[in-house]
Amino acid sequence: MTIAWTYLFIAGLLEIGWPLGFKLSQVTPYKVAYIIMAVICMGLSGLFLWLAQRDIPIGTAYAVWTGIGAAGTFLIGLIVFHDPGSMMRILSFLLIVAGVIGLRIAT
Repeated sequence: MTIAWTYLFIAGLLEIGWPLGFKLSQVTPYKVAYIIMAVICMGLSGLFLWLAQRDIPIGTAYAVWTGIGAAGTFLIGLIVFHDPGSMMRILSFLLIVAGVIGLRIAT
């Protein structure tokens, strides 16, 4: 795996941090701390995406970045916040994962 793909993976993981921070700011008494966490994750996610895009095409980088963020946030919603997990939602999650893997393999 090249360093650009490592940067992109880190960016995707950080992309999970900001919706998580916003959610936690709504359900805990630590509103400001979690909003700060969300803002830091946004900035770092953008930085790592920028680093990755030096070597990875913009369309691929953006799709993988948002795919990791969306899939990871979906899993946290299911596991931590007990969001509904219908078959259609899970199938859609798997399609996102397949798309991210496909873009990585195709590059």
